[in-house]
Amino acid sequence: MSSEREALKADFLARHGLADARRDVMSGDASTRLYERVYPSTGGSLVLMDQPPALETSVCPPGATDAERLSLGYNAAARLAAGSVAAFVATADYLRGRGLSAPQVHAYDVENGLAVLEDLGDGLFATLIAEGTPERPLYETAVDLQAVLHAEPPPQVLAVDDLCWPLLTYDTLALKVATDTFLEFWPQFANIPAFSADAVAEWDALWAPVWVRGEAGAKVFAHRDYHAQNLLWLPERTGVARIGLLDFQDALCAHPAWDLLHLLQDARRDVSPELEAAMLDRYLAARPELERASFLADYRALAASNAARILGRVFARQALLGRPQYKAYMPRTWRALERDLDDPGMAGLKAWFDRHVPAEARA
Repeated sequence: MSSEREALKADFLARHGLADARRDVMSGDASTRLYERVYPSTGGSLVLMDQPPALETSVCPPGATDAERLSLGYNAAARLAAGSVAAFVATADYLRGRGLSAPQVHAYDVENGLAVLEDLGDGLFATLIAEGTPERPLYETAVDLQAVLHAEPPPQVLAVDDLCWPLLTYDTLALKVATDTFLEFWPQFANIPAFSADAVAEWDALWAPVWVRGEAGAKVFAHRDYHAQNLLWLPERTGVARIGLLDFQDALCAHPAWDLLHLLQDARRDVSPELEAAMLDRYLAARPELERASFLADYRALAASNAARILGRVFARQALLGRPQYKAYMPRTWRALERDLDDPGMAGLKAWFDRHVPAEARA
């Protein structure tokens, strides 16, 4: 960390009465964000979020054309928030306004990418389950939270204080550029030839109906990264407020299957097919207006698209950047993708993978 960045953080904390607070670095993820736990002299703890703005490419301006988004880079094309503190603050306020447990934001500096947040603790689903906590009650509450969020249409703009952040749609282009990262990164990682122009054209034609369905069904608020390493268990609270929410700044208006498939086809921990099926049944029971067969077909198709994205942009790309720990997650994601491709509606894509990515080229 540069001395200039450290001085900026120290000044920010001092301006908000935390000059003498002790600070401990927290473990991070694959993003450009850093977190520190801050211990004020008066007791308790807070979290400092540090997102240097210069480390990310531009976000998507509302109304930008597809060509404009592509020219701005991956964040704009995929409609990612680039770690924006404005996105985090506005989204946290929206979630808290629905009675949900996003961290309270005590202070923020959008221009410099800093915020002081409520500390929701360390009770991540993934950690608690690994230590022996029964998983089903946690997953049931997480699914119930989805039903609560999806009960009302989200606004087009999230606003708090003097901040306004657009809640854009997870549209066809965003789905396409994310899924297409498999084409870019998997051949490099698996040491297979780059896919031919004909193979890419066939890929586009096969996926296009999936992406169109994803955009057509985009009618609810989506956290976008809703899984066991971003959800905390807060047993002292009640109802769906027992779920602490993290890492939601990339939220969009999306298909209602989106957060469920992240939760139930978790790339970082095993979720049994039996639990997945039971939780899908629970969600559909809470939303009887949905047509079951159509919803499940969309769920499988979008889950396959997401698995391709994860294998490409997240795992293969990170491994190529010298982070081999991501290789450990690949077999699980391939198994999920192969199960999704077994859906009768995915026969064409299953055949594409069988022709172009042989078993020995799948981690």
